Amino acid sequence: MSGIPRAQGGGPRIAELESAAAARVLVLDGAMGTMIQRHGLGEADFRGTLHADHDCELFGNNDLLSLTRPEIIRDIHAQFLEAGVDIVTTNTFNANRVSQEDYGLGDAVRDLNLASARVAREAADAAASAERPRFVAGVLGPTNKTLSISPDVNDPGKRAIDFATLGAAYREAAEALMEGGVDLILLETIFDSLNAKAALVALDEIFEATGTRLPILISGTVTDRAGRMLNGQTVEAFWLTLAHAAPFSVGLNCSFGAADMRPHLADLARIAETRVSAYPNAGLPNEFGCYDETPEETAGQLGEWAEAGLVNLVGGCCGTTPEHVAAIADAVAGCPPRVVCESSPRLRLAGLEPFESGGDGGSFVNVGERTNVTGSARFRKLITAGDYPAALEVARQQVENGAQIIDVNMDEGMLDSEAAMSRFLNLVAAEPDIARVPVMI
Repeated sequence: MSGIPRAQGGGPRIAELESAAAARVLVLDGAMGTMIQRHGLGEADFRGTLHADHDCELFGNNDLLSLTRPEIIRDIHAQFLEAGVDIVTTNTFNANRVSQEDYGLGDAVRDLNLASARVAREAADAAASAERPRFVAGVLGPTNKTLSISPDVNDPGKRAIDFATLGAAYREAAEALMEGGVDLILLETIFDSLNAKAALVALDEIFEATGTRLPILISGTVTDRAGRMLNGQTVEAFWLTLAHAAPFSVGLNCSFGAADMRPHLADLARIAETRVSAYPNAGLPNEFGCYDETPEETAGQLGEWAEAGLVNLVGGCCGTTPEHVAAIADAVAGCPPRVVCESSPRLRLAGLEPFESGGDGGSFVNVGERTNVTGSARFRKLITAGDYPAALEVARQQVENGAQIIDVNMDEGMLDSEAAMSRFLNLVAAEPDIARVPVMI
C-alpha cells in the first residue's frame, strides 16, 4: 500500500479532516477521568433520577454521567476545546455491553453512547469556526475482556468471551455513536489486537449497511518497557495485524509517560503507512495514584516528537488536563505533520512478532506443515486422542527448527474440526515461543 488509502463513501466531513491533518499536527483532548475526579462526585451523581433505585453501586461508572450529569461532561469538553483541541473524544470508554454488565446496565448501552456523542457534538459545534473546524471522535474502549488470554491460569485455552459476542457489543456501541453525530471512530487503549479486529469487523458491517464509512483511529497501549502489548505483540506486529483496515491513523496512548513511550512510537512511525498519533499519560502514577508530570514537561516531550517528524496527532491520556493540552498545542504549533511512509510491495504478516518476505518473488519462506492432521499421522493421532500438550510440542519444534509460518489444518472426518481448531489456536496463543510466528489456517 502506498500513501494513505482514502475512505470510500466516507462521512460528510472527511475532506475537512484530511485538509486539517495535511496542514498541521492535530491536537486531541486529555483525560476525561482526571477531569471528572476534580468534581468530587458521589453515588447520587452517578445514579441521578434515572437510576435512583438501581440495585448495583454505580459510583465510578463515568460513562453514565453523560446521562445523569451531562452539564459536567459538556463543560469538560468545552475546557479542552478552549485549550486548543481539534478532536474531542466521547465519554464512552466503557460504554459497551461487556463492561456495563458489571454495573447491571447492559441495556443502557445505546442511550449512553447516543447521549455522549450528542454532548460532545454540541460542545464541538459551539467552539468551531470556518477557520478552525472541530471534530468528534466516538470512543470504543478495549472492554474488560480479552480474546487472546485465558482468565484461568490452569486452563490456557479458556476464553472469557468469544469473537462474535465481542463484535456484537462493539457494533451496538458504534451504531449509537454514529447516530449521535461523531465524525470519526477511535479504537483506543488496545491491549489485544484480536479485540480490535472484532471491533473492525463490526465497523465494516455498519459501514456496509449504512453506506457511510467514517475514518478510524487505532491506538494501542504497550505494557512493558520492552514495547510489548498485554497479548505479547510488539508494536510493529500490532501495526501489521491491523494495517488491512487502512485507518486514518495508528498510534499509542496511555502506557507510560512520554519519555518511556518515545522509542516505541519511533518504531511505529518508521513503518506505519498512515498517520501516527500519540497521547501518553502525564508520567506514571505516584503512590497516591496521582500524576505528577507538569504541563511543561509533557509538552516538552511531545513538542520534540513533532519537531522530529514522528507524529500527526498528539494529545494526553491519564492525568492530563486542559493545562497539559494547551501546553501541548503550543509546543506543536508550527511543526509540520509527519510525512507518511511509502513502502515497496512485499508480504508482511505477524504473530507476536513481525514477519516480512521480499517482494521480488525470490524470497524463500519456510512453512512448518507438521501441525496438519492430513499431512502428519503423528499430529493427527495426538489431536484425535485429545493430547494437546504433545500437539503443541510439534508446533514448538517446527518454530525452533526454523519455520517462519506454521500451517494448522484440522480437516479430518473423525474430528469436530472447528472445536479442535479453536482449542489448538487458543493454546498456541498462550505459548509465546510458538505464537511469535504467523499461523496459516
